[in-house]
Amino acid sequence: MRTWKHFQLNTAKLKRAQRVLGAKTETETIERALDLAIAEYEKNRLVWQSTERFIGSGIEVKDIYETLDI
Repeated sequence: MRTWKHFQLNTAKLKRAQRVLGAKTETETIERALDLAIAEYEKNRLVWQSTERFIGSGIEVKDIYETLDI
């Protein structure tokens, strides 16, 4: 579903994002930036879930180099 939105955006930032993302239009630029933000959120959520499972597993971490404060 698409809807019309009106924004006041920093032109230089939008053009830089367009170049970096390889987008042809400003709309494509915003779509790609939103896709990247959503993907980053999902990646962080999955990493956090894995970290919680790892910590909750009761595994013992051994610092063989004695560099950690655990």
